[in-house]
Amino acid sequence: MKKLLIVAWFAAVGAYASPGAHGPNGEHLDAPSAITPNGLARLPDGSVNVPMLAQRRLAIRTIIAKESDAAATVELPGRVVMDPNAGGRVQTLSGGRVLPGPKGLPVAGQAVRKAEVLAYVVFNPNPIDAANQQAQLAEVRSGRQLAQQRVQRLESLEGTVPRKDIEAAHAELQSFDARERAIAASVSAREALVSPVSGVVASSSVVAGQVVEPRDVLFEVVDPARVLVEATTADASLGSRLGRAGLAGLPAVKLQFLGAARLLREGTLPVTFRASADGALPLAIGQPVTVLASLSHTVKGYVVPAQAVTRSSSNETVVWIKSGAERYIPQPVQVQPLDAQTVVVTKGLSADNRVVVQGAPLIAQIR
Repeated sequence: MKKLLIVAWFAAVGAYASPGAHGPNGEHLDAPSAITPNGLARLPDGSVNVPMLAQRRLAIRTIIAKESDAAATVELPGRVVMDPNAGGRVQTLSGGRVLPGPKGLPVAGQAVRKAEVLAYVVFNPNPIDAANQQAQLAEVRSGRQLAQQRVQRLESLEGTVPRKDIEAAHAELQSFDARERAIAASVSAREALVSPVSGVVASSSVVAGQVVEPRDVLFEVVDPARVLVEATTADASLGSRLGRAGLAGLPAVKLQFLGAARLLREGTLPVTFRASADGALPLAIGQPVTVLASLSHTVKGYVVPAQAVTRSSSNETVVWIKSGAERYIPQPVQVQPLDAQTVVVTKGLSADNRVVVQGAPLIAQIR
C-alpha cells in the first residue's frame, strides 16, 4: 500500500511540473487538467494531448532550447530587376511599320542571341516627303548620266586634254554614284532591330504591320541567370552594417551585396544585391521579394527552425513546448528572422524548454 501511495505521488508531481514546462522567468507553464483524453484533443487550458502513436505518425521532433548569440537581421522589401549588363531594351529610332525578322517576330520566353535581328521597322514618309525624295533621286540620276557622258568624251580625247580634267570628271561621276545610292536607300529604308544581349525575350509588344513611334520599347531581352534584387530602406547607414543576405521563402537563392545608393528615391534608399543559385534562378523580373539580411551586431536568443513558429487562434506568434510524454503547450514568443530557414526567439523561452521543431503546424491544427 505504501509503494502505491509513493507511485501516485510521483505521478501527480510529474503531471504538474514536467521537465521543460517552465517559462522564461521560472514560472510553471503546466496547469492541472480537468480531463485526460486518450486520443488527439485540445484541452481546456489550450494545450494539446498527442498520443505516442500519433506523434510517430505526425513525425514530431523536439530539441532542448539553448541560448546563444546570433547575428541580428533585418527584413527589407524588394523586387527583382534587370541586370543592366545582362539585359536590354529594343527600341526604334525612326518609327514606322513593323515587319518580321528572318525568323519571324520573337515571343516572350524565346531564346535569342546577341546581334540577332528580331524585326524590321520600315520608315513610311508622308506623301510630300516621298515626292521630294523621288524628285531628288531623279535629279541625281540625271546628273550622273551627264557626268558619265563627260568622262567618256574626255577619255576619247586622252592625250589632247589635260589628265587632271579626266580625273576630275571621274571624281564627279563617283560622287553622283554615291549620292544616288544613298537617296535610293532612303526611299525604301528599313531599320533592323537587333538583340542587345544573349538571353530570352522577357516581353514583346508588337505584331506584324503595327505602326510604332520613335523610342517605343518593342522588346525586352534578359539573361535569366543574371538578375539583381533591389531592396529599399529608410536607414542611410544600413549599407555599412549588412552581412549575408537571402530571400524569404527561397532558401536556394543566394544574394551578394553590391552597394547602397546615396540618393533618396520616394523617401527610401535603394540597396542592390546580385542573385545566384546552383541551378536555375526561380525569379522573374518585377517579382516582389523579401530580403533577409544579417547585421554586424548580435542578439541573444534561442535559434530554432522557422517551421517551429506557428500562429495561435488569437493570431499570436507561438512555439509548442513538450511538457510531458503526450502533452504540448503553446508558448507565446517574440522572434526575429535569421535567414530563409531559421529564426531566433528573443523572448518567451527558457533554457530547459523542449521545443517542437518539426510537426508544429500539425499540432496547431488539432482541435
